Amino acid sequence: MQQKSYYPKPGDVEGQWYLVDATGQNLGRLASQIATILLGKHRPEYTPGVDLGDAVIVLNCGQITVTGTKMTDKTYYRYSGFQSGLKETSLRRMLETHPDRVIQEAVWGMLPHNKLGRQLIKKLKIYAGSEHPHTAQKPQPLAVK
Repeated sequence: MQQKSYYPKPGDVEGQWYLVDATGQNLGRLASQIATILLGKHRPEYTPGVDLGDAVIVLNCGQITVTGTKMTDKTYYRYSGFQSGLKETSLRRMLETHPDRVIQEAVWGMLPHNKLGRQLIKKLKIYAGSEHPHTAQKPQPLAVK
């Protein structure tokens, strides 16, 4: 008799919430660990193409660190779709105005760019301060390496 392999459904797995403090954390290392949790690769029942990931809350996103001269050299681009509508912003300016977008764009670059990735990025909640409205979900603190 042949044994059937287990294929998890998104409703079968109970999702957890994790809390990350970004104070003093390196941007790329933090983003890769957040992407791993959102994808669900830390779970033993991980299956590509199935949303088994957990939700992540990031606090103090404006206090991340970067190495080298990325603070002035790294630029973010956005395009309005109109002629000469390309805008560019440095990392330093982005951290002053929209610190949450820095982490969101770094994590989005590490997720699949399809329906699954768009579904997973919605599980990422980023806040500039140390307060968040998700206390009812009882998030567990995540030890970022």
